[in-house]
Amino acid sequence: MASVPYPFHDPRLGGDLLWRDVRIERFARPVPALFLDRDGVIIEETSYIARPEDVRLLPGIEELIIGAKRLGMAVVEVTNQAGIGRGYFGWSDFVHVEDRISELLAEGEASIDAIFACPYHPEGRAPYRFPDHEWRKPNAGMIHEAARLLNLDTQESVLVGDKELDQMTARAAKLKFGVHVLTGYGRERQAAALAVATESFAVQVVFGASECLRLLGPSSAPPSAATSSLRPLEIARDRPCES
Repeated sequence: MASVPYPFHDPRLGGDLLWRDVRIERFARPVPALFLDRDGVIIEETSYIARPEDVRLLPGIEELIIGAKRLGMAVVEVTNQAGIGRGYFGWSDFVHVEDRISELLAEGEASIDAIFACPYHPEGRAPYRFPDHEWRKPNAGMIHEAARLLNLDTQESVLVGDKELDQMTARAAKLKFGVHVLTGYGRERQAAALAVATESFAVQVVFGASECLRLLGPSSAPPSAATSSLRPLEIARDRPCES
């Protein structure tokens, strides 16, 4: 069994060195989820954030979380943590940042139901060096684990991210569709994110969290040109995926 390279003990960190912070009871029946990337979607992007004092919520995120829950959706954070894998900071720093996020969300009466984090990276330090871990986005392992633990209906779920890796994850997990926000790395990665779209998987681009809520709900259809909030047309299909 692998062990962290420094003393850290928390029941949320498994023996596989993957983070599972489930804060609610498992649903009795399958429910859809709003999956959220963290940096650039929930909080401002600051490269390898490790200090709670640097946490800044992005506009509209509280309203999005509250609105999704009113629609009967679970809200789940899924985040790659290469900073841990590369040895830039440790799990205790990650916990302090997550605690600060929770504090700020609570001020707006919002809360995240579960957090899944993957520290593995192809260029990580031992024990986190792994060429293509199933949990590391763009792989769908975090989505699958969330669905298993919480009883989620992935086919009716949506993922919001600011990179093409997020949309690749959503497509791999066969989610209903993906939403690409222009916060964080969103503007510079917009073309790559749109290139992930196919005939069976649509990508919607919106400016930020405040525009996401209108796309959600049990009766919502996968986005089309008619539902795009951006001009010129920001929905793309049949484009090749980045390797």
